[in-house]
Amino acid sequence: MSLTEHQITVDSLEWFYRESSPIGRTDLLPVVLLHGLVSQSYSWRNILPALANQGTRAIAPDWIGSGSSAKPEKRDFAYTPDAYITALEGFIKALEIERFSLVVQGFLGSVGLQYALRHPEQIANTAILNTPISTAAKLPWKIKQMGLPLAGEVMTQDPLLVDRTLEGGSRYRIEDKDLDVYRKPFLKTSSVGRALLASIRNLQLEKAMTEIESGFKEWQQPILIQWGMIDPWLSVDTAQKFADSVANAELVKLNNVGHYPQEHYHKTILEDLLPFIRRSESN
Repeated sequence: MSLTEHQITVDSLEWFYRESSPIGRTDLLPVVLLHGLVSQSYSWRNILPALANQGTRAIAPDWIGSGSSAKPEKRDFAYTPDAYITALEGFIKALEIERFSLVVQGFLGSVGLQYALRHPEQIANTAILNTPISTAAKLPWKIKQMGLPLAGEVMTQDPLLVDRTLEGGSRYRIEDKDLDVYRKPFLKTSSVGRALLASIRNLQLEKAMTEIESGFKEWQQPILIQWGMIDPWLSVDTAQKFADSVANAELVKLNNVGHYPQEHYHKTILEDLLPFIRRSESN
C-alpha cells in the first residue's frame, strides 16, 4: 500500500487527487473523500492509508479551485454547487467508479451530500464529519468575510488566511510543515484566491441546506455522523437533529474536537470509520 498523487483531465478541467490502493484483490467498494473550505485533499493524509490497509481503495480529490486542481476563472467555471456536482460527476466517471462509500467534511463537503442525493444508486454508505447539514447552518464570519466586496478580494490573496481559518476552526495549532502544504497554492498563483472568493460567494448555502435537510429524510442507506464537539461554526445540535430525522444514521460525538476532525484526531475517527466502511461490502 502507498499514498500516491495523480492528475487527470476531465471535460477540460484538471483534477489533482491522492489515492491509497490496497495490496492484492479486495471485495470492498472504494471510498471517495471530499474536503471543505479552505482545505485540500491533504487533510485526509492519515485517513487514506488506514483505509487501504483494511483493503479499501481510497480517493481524495482537491476540489476544482483548490489545492493542486485547476483554478479556472469564474467565466469558465461558475463555482456553484451545481457546477461542482457536474464536475464531480465527470471525475467519478473518469475513474470508472460505479458505486462507492462517501466521506465528506466541511463547507463544500455539503456539495458531496447534494451529489449523493442526486446519485443515490452510486452511494453505498456515507460518513459526515462536521459538515453543514441543516437550514440552521450559517457561513461562519471567518469564512463569510472572505466573500465581502473589496475586502474579500484582498483577504483571499493572503496565504495566512489558511492558518487563521484551519487553526481557528480546529482550535488547535497545525504543524508548520502541514501549513506549508495548505499555503503553497496561494504562494504560487493568485487564481486560487479568486476561486476561493467565487466559491464563497456562490455557495448558495440556504438552498443547499434545504435540499439536504429534506432529501435525507427519505434516505435509506447507512450514515455515520462523526462530530467534533468544539466546532466553533457548526453546532452538534444540528447533527443530533439530522441523525434523529434519518432512518439509518448513527451520531458519534467527538470530545475536544473542532471543525476539521481529520486534521488532529484521525485515530479517533478511524475507530468508527473503518468498520463502518467495511459494511459497504455487504450493501
